[in-house]
Amino acid sequence: VAMDEQRYLYVSDIKKHEVRRYQLGEKNGTLVAGGNGEGDGLNQLRVPRYLFVSRDHSVYVSDHKNHRITKWNKGAKKGIVVAGGQGQGNALTQLSHPQGIFVDTLSTLYVADDRNHRVMRWTQGAKEGTVVAGGNGTGAGANQFSYPVGLSFDRHGNLYAVDYGNNRVQRFSIE
Repeated sequence: VAMDEQRYLYVSDIKKHEVRRYQLGEKNGTLVAGGNGEGDGLNQLRVPRYLFVSRDHSVYVSDHKNHRITKWNKGAKKGIVVAGGQGQGNALTQLSHPQGIFVDTLSTLYVADDRNHRVMRWTQGAKEGTVVAGGNGTGAGANQFSYPVGLSFDRHGNLYAVDYGNNRVQRFSIE
């Protein structure tokens, strides 16, 4: 789930492979991403997990089983691949089961790349990402993860990553 500044609630449905936006008290909601069955087309999702809603109401979706992050501009019928989308893998152009996402004010995307045990950064328009934390194999070391899932930033620019397999939250200073 995610919420925008107008208090609309965005909910990903991993069974229907879609994301809907709800107003308080609304039952059906408005389709904002996916909704065309499970698949890898630009109008489809495959197990949408985490969401991020930007100030312009674009919805970023971690398309878990398509190994990509898609951005759905307000009113769009198709998403735009903004990270991954080159099949499952560990190259800098690939993701493996992405989870938590965060987009900063410069539209830089941060992704918890779950099965690659790393957090990646994708600047707007970039064809490949950079590893900002982890990426040193699975483990419990200071710069290792065992399945990172959630991401957040504080007002000082510190990155917090939920390290699921190690039962901890790690903090990183990102330049």
